Amino acid sequence: FPGTPPTLYYDGYTFLPSTAIPSLLNHFRVHSLDGFGCAEMTAALGASGAVLHYLSYQLRRPTEHLRRISVRATENAVLIDQASQRNLDLVDSRGGVKLSLLGTLDRTSTPMGARKLRDWLLHPLCDLGRLQARQDMIAALLQEPFLMSKLRDSLKNVRDMERLTGRISQGAGNARDLQALASSLGRIPALRDDLESLPGGGEMLESIRSRMGCFDELVDLLQRALVDEPPVTIKEGGIIREGYHAGLDELRLASRDGKAWLAQLQEKERKRTGIDSLKIRFNNVFGYYIEVTKSHYDKVPPDYQRKQTLVNAERFVTPELKQMENTILGADERSRQVEYEQFLLLREEVGHHIDGIQITADAMADLDVLLGLAEIAQQYQYCRPVLDDSMTLHIVNGRHPVIEQSLSGDVFVPNDSFLEPEENRLILLTGPNMAGKSTYIRQVALITLMAQIGSYVPAEAAHVGLVDRIFCRVGASDDLARGQSTFMVEMSETSLILNNATERSLIILDEIGRGTATFDGLSIAWAVAEYLHDELKSRTLFATHYHELTDLARSRTGVQNYNVAVREWKEEIVFLRKIVQGAADKSYGIQVARLAGMPAVIVDRAKAILSHLEMNSTRPRKKERSRLAEPRAKNTDMDDDMPAGEYAQLELF
Repeated sequence: FPGTPPTLYYDGYTFLPSTAIPSLLNHFRVHSLDGFGCAEMTAALGASGAVLHYLSYQLRRPTEHLRRISVRATENAVLIDQASQRNLDLVDSRGGVKLSLLGTLDRTSTPMGARKLRDWLLHPLCDLGRLQARQDMIAALLQEPFLMSKLRDSLKNVRDMERLTGRISQGAGNARDLQALASSLGRIPALRDDLESLPGGGEMLESIRSRMGCFDELVDLLQRALVDEPPVTIKEGGIIREGYHAGLDELRLASRDGKAWLAQLQEKERKRTGIDSLKIRFNNVFGYYIEVTKSHYDKVPPDYQRKQTLVNAERFVTPELKQMENTILGADERSRQVEYEQFLLLREEVGHHIDGIQITADAMADLDVLLGLAEIAQQYQYCRPVLDDSMTLHIVNGRHPVIEQSLSGDVFVPNDSFLEPEENRLILLTGPNMAGKSTYIRQVALITLMAQIGSYVPAEAAHVGLVDRIFCRVGASDDLARGQSTFMVEMSETSLILNNATERSLIILDEIGRGTATFDGLSIAWAVAEYLHDELKSRTLFATHYHELTDLARSRTGVQNYNVAVREWKEEIVFLRKIVQGAADKSYGIQVARLAGMPAVIVDRAKAILSHLEMNSTRPRKKERSRLAEPRAKNTDMDDDMPAGEYAQLELF
């Protein structure tokens, strides 16, 4: 599918348990994987071992910073397949990341927080306790806007500690990485003090505080050892601060004294020879030398030894100059070597704290995400949803979080939503194109997802019975690489939903069956709707242009009809963007075509053709369809002599 990450093929033997498990045991230096809770997960261990093999042998990357392996329990996570992630624009969209849910909610200050938010959006929770703990933390932050602002300001100066520790542990970190890490760890005391002052917050606050380690000694060491602006290279010196290492200071003093002596020698030789342009220079080939221009060649003393002749100058050395050169260059070379050795010791010391730093970085990422969610809840007046294990989904004046923020000047029209297992299990939504059907059904899914990452939601009030899976099938395109047509992609995505949804799932369907002939599409859409209602019993929002489907509400107690309100005025239509109960009686396709800029001659011709088709249509009128949609046992008024084939065709709709 478009947007699907490219497939990477790798040697199959690396996935075999007999190869992967010993590799993992050796890497983590353990005798058993029981301590990680994954000893019996053969397939997962095979994949993990293959990834480790790929990093070590294919990319030739050090992996010492990978200190543990953890299990993501699927029973505690909401499953969202890739097609649904794409259809809901969770982390990307055709308009770029900014028009995705991730781009809308991302108020994080650190790269760690941004990655954490992305992970939360792709893996929402079913764990009521953890979700309420996140809500409690957001509520506590909203009650203390001053502390929230201080915490955000502190995090803005925190660098990507996860990436820094990765580079350092791989032996690729330089002095700037160590300095950035020291600066970031130095923010921890202020963060801890502000968190201590935050009332409430519950379990999440305590978890964040407890995971933030104390690195005062390490920070002090790095600040004493490193200069304020170290160079990128680590072997050319200029890294270690003066006063940190006595031996290095002595070498630097010898080098500085030698260079001062050279300046004095240059001035002395100028006076002795009378050559004001005489200069003492250095290059890597000859070392230090005296340079005299050709015009002053006659003034050169006899003790100067010629070293090189240039077009306009001559270069000389003296025994005294060569002796001092050995002293200066020896001190410089030795000082660079000592600096490099001291840097390696510092990097090794940081490596001893990698585990604690990684745990602290994870806590900071959690705090960063929750601060961002609190800020956006404050800015856009989000509400705290009520979460429980019921089958109810009730949203009062809900809004689409992405579109609401992207509107310029316009006001987003909010709408209510109500789904429950008895009388509102399946909502059939009809209405014209451009009226807002897709926006409405997607906003219900996004609000549900936001509630299940622990966020506040864009609504006046919300009651969300936790879902185990979210499915969204809207739109489709050809998958030419796999030889699949638009309709085949549509049917594949629908089949995925029908084969994997449960009673606790939330399903969003838009225009099922539109990729084929009208009667074929209507038949498929009808059968899918019946299956969802009768068999799966999932909470479902089903947007359609097949008005015939609305008759399902007469034979299925859990089906309700809603439509997007429009108003007609002098052949014009006005989209009110409001969801109201009842079925739409028209699609307004020709009016929408005119709004899209279709030439008037085509619009007029379409009206004439539509009128002709409606007059000559063999489709049963609405009243007849309503009667035929009743279960067969209720059709006692029908002609008993009707042929079985005709009765079956009529009963279908």
